[in-house]
Amino acid sequence: MLKPFSDRVSGLQPSAIREILKFTADPEVISFAAGNPAPEAFPVDTIAKLSADIFREEPINALQYSITEGYPKLREWLKNDLMKKRLFRDGDQVVITSGAQQAIETTAKILCNEGDVIICEDPAFVGSLNAFRSYGVKLEGVPMDDDGMIPEKLEEALKANPTTKFIYTIPNFQNPTGKTTTLERRREILALAEKYGVYILEDNPYGALRFEGEDVKSIKELDTKGNVLYCGTFSKTLAPGLRVGYLLGASEVVAKAVVGLQTSTVHTNIWAQMLTYRFLTTVDFDEHLKKLQAIYRHKCSLMLEGLERELPDFISFTHPQGGLFIWATLPDKYNMNEFCKGAVQRKVAVVPGNAFTADEHAVSHSFRLNYSTPTDEQIEKGVKILGAAAKELLR
Repeated sequence: MLKPFSDRVSGLQPSAIREILKFTADPEVISFAAGNPAPEAFPVDTIAKLSADIFREEPINALQYSITEGYPKLREWLKNDLMKKRLFRDGDQVVITSGAQQAIETTAKILCNEGDVIICEDPAFVGSLNAFRSYGVKLEGVPMDDDGMIPEKLEEALKANPTTKFIYTIPNFQNPTGKTTTLERRREILALAEKYGVYILEDNPYGALRFEGEDVKSIKELDTKGNVLYCGTFSKTLAPGLRVGYLLGASEVVAKAVVGLQTSTVHTNIWAQMLTYRFLTTVDFDEHLKKLQAIYRHKCSLMLEGLERELPDFISFTHPQGGLFIWATLPDKYNMNEFCKGAVQRKVAVVPGNAFTADEHAVSHSFRLNYSTPTDEQIEKGVKILGAAAKELLR
């Protein structure tokens, strides 16, 4: 009998979120399961105009092959912007990728051998976890508290796993928890990476979506020794369908990433890169971000108010200062999966917390809520339904 799949992918399971999204195709279902930007956040008219300008003024450049490193004008804009933010250090370079997801996957591709270890927050973004798993690595999860990864637990993991290649973290409005790692904790994580000679892969898809509180310095900004690789994206600030992200880091690492990209996508969609560059240079991007922040501030507040009102006291949840997610947790004695099934039966979809665990067989008592995608009416109605499901669980 034919064995059609490689060892690398035979054990991979479909993304739990993607599977849940199939269910949400039912128009009656209110989805708190997605991680999509708000539909009203897309600058559709501006994108249509800029795209028309590109095809009128330089159609061949938009349709022809381009260089793997990325559209030169966009890379130069990024370099200048990252310098202003104190993220671009001497010896750094940047490459454009198909969203931050490709930057994350390519980092594992160029740094990890089968059996190597990647240390990550636990819980962590399922898209990254599956990308790492596809390279046959061992995932070592480090628990979090309200300040981020717990340093003592992180050091225990580093000591126990000498083949660790990098630490993966989303320090701003983490997916799935919505938590932000404190400045002190960021310094501690960086110090441990330096002590044990490993990279940090800092993933920052949500940092520009802060709608409350003060910005916290990036780990990349704190780095003076080249330990930090940094992923950014325009998926949450412009449009995810464009698939424009980037990887920033030491030039020798980025050069190897370029080689890795040449064997997969050759280069990121050049039309999308040109469009992104034109948007950044012809639109007041800061004002655009303020509009997005206002949208998410409103939606988050609406969901939090509803959760406070509708959910029983035994369910706790995070209060994010930005990003797209709220993380809710049941006491250990309750069955989280039964709760999620009850919600689905009532036409509300949430993501079970075990979709985000480093250990695929670990038990989770939490679930993730997204407030960016549903309408205000759906948020209010859906939270009431969750409250009813929780009261049924309590009985």
